[in-house]
Amino acid sequence: MTDQLPRRASGVLAAIGGGIAGYLTYVHYAGLQPVCGISHGCETVQTSEYAYLAGIPVAPLGLVTYIAVLASACSRSDRALLSGFGLSLLGCAFSGYLTYREVFTIHAVCSWCVSSAIVFTLLAAVNSIRLVASRPQRYPGDPRPDPVGIS
Repeated sequence: MTDQLPRRASGVLAAIGGGIAGYLTYVHYAGLQPVCGISHGCETVQTSEYAYLAGIPVAPLGLVTYIAVLASACSRSDRALLSGFGLSLLGCAFSGYLTYREVFTIHAVCSWCVSSAIVFTLLAAVNSIRLVASRPQRYPGDPRPDPVGIS
């Protein structure tokens, strides 16, 4: 399996996620209310204590993460592959935590945040596929060492 299709998918998803996080970052720093389609809970979520991590708004943190994943999708190096995978997994896990907080603590749902969580989940899946696809095929009795270091 070639890495090209999953790598492109990762880049497209990271660009979409960057657009979402970029919009939320702009709204935050401009002091605006986010446009919130069907859920009508975006402002409640965006102004909650969970919209910050160590005093930093989570929207720009997400934006930086999406940009880093996009950069990793533009490279074919093993380091970029592992970085994209790790960041996608971290983003997916953190988005899951924030979605939990939206539903069970804040009692409001932000459609932008849910969209970002979906994108991070898809990125984690695509970058997992990239990681598996990048491993060379191993055959029983192959004397070559495993390049990743995992047998």
